[in-house]
Amino acid sequence: MARIISVITQKGGVGKTTTVNALAAALNKCGRRVLCIDMDPQANLSFSLRAETEDVYTIYDAMTNQIDALDCIQRCTTTDIIPADMLLNALEMEYTGENREYLLKDALESVKNLYDYIIIDSPPSLGILTVNVLSASKYVILPMLPDIFSLQGITKVIETIQYVKKSCNPRLEIAGILINRYNKHQKLHKETYGTAQLLAQKINVPVFKTVIRNSKSISEAQSLQCDIIDYQKRSKGAKDYQTLTSELMERGIF
Repeated sequence: MARIISVITQKGGVGKTTTVNALAAALNKCGRRVLCIDMDPQANLSFSLRAETEDVYTIYDAMTNQIDALDCIQRCTTTDIIPADMLLNALEMEYTGENREYLLKDALESVKNLYDYIIIDSPPSLGILTVNVLSASKYVILPMLPDIFSLQGITKVIETIQYVKKSCNPRLEIAGILINRYNKHQKLHKETYGTAQLLAQKINVPVFKTVIRNSKSISEAQSLQCDIIDYQKRSKGAKDYQTLTSELMERGIF
């Protein structure tokens, strides 16, 4: 049965989709069976993996019981994916009754036994879509930039996680806080990293030893819809995400 890991943020632009993409690629190279779920209506993950999003079944169709999730899967070069589209935006208004927090969890029941890992890209918000992601997940990765605004956003995300753990998913665990676009030569980055570690200790949340350094190759790979790990294997970004995958394996999350 697949272990479900989600990548959650309160705002966009902090490396959420990049992290899902890179981890899926790294696991694929380790021979693992991986399914990505795009839960962001902007469908950036779907784009970066070259998935079709028009005139195809998406995660919206699976969550609204219009089609089995198995029939929504697309096989891409890097990994399998269930894509997203803008219809996800309507889900919050369409479903207002009881158990709407479990739409994604229920939809994934038919595909969990087909994969080793399911990695979910969440929307950059803390609404019902993110609550669905958290309700379906075993582990959560929290990416952030080394700045004060990302640090403030992390505290709000953790509050949402604690709410979901209490009300919907007692098995939910935070895998760790991941620092993205880190530059050890910038004083602000080092200070923010230190503050993140202090905050994490206070609330008993781990910070990954691995940091993802600034790397133009990561953005280039996504724009060109290429495998982040293969695009420039010796780049800082590729090496860092492979190191992160190893850290997750050592900790028993992967």
